[in-house]
Amino acid sequence: MADRYLHLTGTAPGRFLTRRLGLPQPAPLRRWTLETPRLDGPLLHLTAGESAITGGLAKVLAATGLTVEQQSTRPAGIVLDATGVTSARGLAEVHAALHPVVRSQAPGGRIVVIGRPPSSEDHHQAAAQQALEGFVRSLGKEIGRGSTVQLVRIPDGAAPEAAESTLRFLLSPRSAYVSGQVIELTTAAPDPVADQAAPLAGRTALVTGAARGIGASVASVLARDGAHVIVLDVPQAQDDLVRTADRLGATALPLDITAPDAAARITAAAPDGLDVLVHNAGITRDRRLANMPAERWAQVIDVNLDSVLRTTDELLTSGTLNRGGRVVATASIAGIAGNNGQTNYAASKAGVIGLVRSLGPRAAAEHDVTVNAVAPGFIETKMTAAVPLFIREAGRRMNSLSQGGLPVDVAEAVAWFAQPGSAAVNGQVLRVCGQSLLGA
Repeated sequence: MADRYLHLTGTAPGRFLTRRLGLPQPAPLRRWTLETPRLDGPLLHLTAGESAITGGLAKVLAATGLTVEQQSTRPAGIVLDATGVTSARGLAEVHAALHPVVRSQAPGGRIVVIGRPPSSEDHHQAAAQQALEGFVRSLGKEIGRGSTVQLVRIPDGAAPEAAESTLRFLLSPRSAYVSGQVIELTTAAPDPVADQAAPLAGRTALVTGAARGIGASVASVLARDGAHVIVLDVPQAQDDLVRTADRLGATALPLDITAPDAAARITAAAPDGLDVLVHNAGITRDRRLANMPAERWAQVIDVNLDSVLRTTDELLTSGTLNRGGRVVATASIAGIAGNNGQTNYAASKAGVIGLVRSLGPRAAAEHDVTVNAVAPGFIETKMTAAVPLFIREAGRRMNSLSQGGLPVDVAEAVAWFAQPGSAAVNGQVLRVCGQSLLGA
């Protein structure tokens, strides 16, 4: 559904009126296309404190395809290496580095701060590095003009190359609706990517709930990135599922993911195994707890959480998920912040977050498989188009970008998790919500 307010603020009278009334000023977001695959402008590389990764990080930034500079009057991206900030006084260098340039950044720009995980042994370092999180989240809320701000933590012992896929994603139009996020990397070395234009070439991906909406968009982006995709949805959605499969050259698998033999049928459909498993299938059965019968509770938990746990376990145990594989589940900001009338849905999505944080490290150690999740906020779909007007407008405006996201925003985040180069990204829950005020 069209965002008429966003269109209004793009006109001269609309800008004048909304400024006078003190209303939000959303900027149109620039998303990835074949014609605009990169940010339009140079990348500014700054340092605060004494960094041990300056040289390696410079090579990684050069690999993004952006022109890296030490000074720029109009940077499209800014990367601040703050890994060397280890004290409260050292935070002055963060201010000194960004204060002179943040106002001159191009609209729709990207700021990424590189930090370290807070130490459990050095409380001065822990305080300084945790301070960066508050700094990044606040800067994301004030920067405006469609720009975004993130914090990436690279642990001691990890090569800067471990961050390459993450920086490629965050410093590109693919991350247009991601802001105010903290991403914790591991020390895992990235798997090689032969072709950055098709990083999933030769890989097989399965996407559940893929007949339409976000699932269909995820399947489309994975296919764009070179994967052979198996699209799965309930038999009742078979017509839409087949249309999606035909459009993408994918394989359609009509199947209820809650069926007892779901994992076995997925294994049969992927004789060479799966490299990417995307759990997108989900339902809502909203009602306040006092008015919610047991069956409405059970349906949501079964589809949104139990089927994810069961099929993931079975596909890992059977070896259907190949080594070097990726599991990407779908959580929600409702699972982080809660939502009125959605105790069942919020419980299921919070459960997905628990699954990711617990299974991620063990799956990597035992199966060489990473486990991550996306947590969408207000995404423009047929479902949100049916939401009452004032609630819909509140959902759109209550984030730092003052607009709803698109299904492709979620899909781009899933594709980043799915890449071979993202081996160091594990156990993470990425909010794709424009830095929503809910649960912030």
